Amino acid sequence: MFPGGGVDMQQLLQQAQKMQQDLAEAQQELAETSVEGSAGGGLVKATVTGSGELTALEIDPKAVDPEDTETLADLVIAAVRDANNAAQALAQEKLGPLAQGLGGGGIPGLPL
Repeated sequence: MFPGGGVDMQQLLQQAQKMQQDLAEAQQELAETSVEGSAGGGLVKATVTGSGELTALEIDPKAVDPEDTETLADLVIAAVRDANNAAQALAQEKLGPLAQGLGGGGIPGLPL
């Protein structure tokens, strides 16, 4: 600390670097984590990474009706949306505390 109760800038910079490193590690972990969503009672399943990249799509043959491809398309969209919602929840869980630390007063005086 500086005389008169000032802020130790070296300590603040170290805290900022640590938070940045923690955030990068959490983002990498999200990119490597898979989450699944489904629709139609499991007839269509979508797998996405925690960062939202679609990596797999499973369609039960019972969901395939050549006369009604529109319903299948709706199930696919719903399954992908469900998986993306799960990915967003995972991201909030992993990144939320770090983001709060960066912008929510975790380091006083820094405009992050």
